[in-house]
Amino acid sequence: MMITKQLFAAAAAIALAVPSAAATQQSSPSFTWGEEVPDGPFAQKRQKETLAAQILLARLNHSPGVIDGFPGGNTARAISTFEEMQGLSADGKVDKEMLAALKSAAGNAPLLKTYTITSEDIGDGFTKPAQGMKAQAQTGKVGYGSASEMLAEKFGMSERFLKRLNPNTDFNAGSNILVANVDAGPIGDVARIEVDASSNELRAYDDGGTLLASFPATVGSAEFPSPSGTREVSAIAPAASYYFDPSDQDWGGDEKLTIPAGPNNPIGGVWIDLGSDGYGIHGSPDPARIGKTASHGCVRLTNFDVRRLLDAVDQGVTVKFV
Repeated sequence: MMITKQLFAAAAAIALAVPSAAATQQSSPSFTWGEEVPDGPFAQKRQKETLAAQILLARLNHSPGVIDGFPGGNTARAISTFEEMQGLSADGKVDKEMLAALKSAAGNAPLLKTYTITSEDIGDGFTKPAQGMKAQAQTGKVGYGSASEMLAEKFGMSERFLKRLNPNTDFNAGSNILVANVDAGPIGDVARIEVDASSNELRAYDDGGTLLASFPATVGSAEFPSPSGTREVSAIAPAASYYFDPSDQDWGGDEKLTIPAGPNNPIGGVWIDLGSDGYGIHGSPDPARIGKTASHGCVRLTNFDVRRLLDAVDQGVTVKFV
C-alpha cells in the first residue's frame, strides 16, 4: 500500500440551512440552483455557495473530496481544475463567474435529494472496525461501523454533514434522508492517468487527451516517495485484501499480516496495481484526510473516488507521475 480531520470550524453552519428529510416528504421542495438552499440560523451565503460548488463539481467528475459545505484545499483544487478547463482564471475561488460556469456545465438539477434507505443498505448490520492492522487481521473487522458511515460514503459526503442534514433520523431501513444529489455520469474510457504530487491531484484523460475526471490524492512523502516516470495498470481488485510483509517495509511492525477486504482496511478495500514494487492506486478508510497527509508511496483516493476511477480503467492504462 505504501499507506499510512478535516477541521470543522463551524460544524453546525450549513447543516441547519436545509429542512429535515421528514419535511421534504410532505412538501417535496426542489433545491434548484435558483432557489438555493433555504435559509436557517447559520445559513451563510458563502457556505451555501461552497456546498453548491462541491456538489456540482462532483457531478462533473471533478471531485472536491468529501462534500460538507466548507471551503478547503481539495475544493479549491477541484475549482481550479474546472476553471482551467473553462478558460477562466484558475484561482480556486467560489465566485459569481465560476458558479455561472458550473451551472451551465452541470445543469439545474436539485442540489439535494431524498433517499429511502433500503434493507440492502443495512444488510446484516454494522460492527465497529478494529483499530490497528494487527487487530484488523485478527478480527477481520474492517466493514462499516454504522449506517451513517456507509451512507455518507455512498453519496460522497462527510458523515458529520450527513447527520446534520438529518438530525432526527435513525438511519434504519425505510427512513427517508436528505443527501447530496451528485448522480455523476460515467467517467468514460480512461486511456491515461497523471498523478501530480505538487497539487495532490490525480487526473484521468481519454485517448484524445481530453480531461475526463480529477480527484484529490495523497501522493507519497519525503520518506516514502511515490515512483517517478510512467507505470502501467497491471491489475484491478475491487475487493482487495491487504497484505503486510515486514521484510520489505520499514514500518508497521514485524509480523506478516493479512487483512480482509473492506472499506476500513488500510487500502479501503480497492486496489489498482501499477505493476511493480507494491505500488498502486487505492482507497482510504479516512476520506477527510485525502490530500492533507502523506502516504507510504502509493496514490491514495477516497473510497468513493477510487471506485469511480476503477470503473473507468483497464489493464494497460498508463500512469504518469509528474
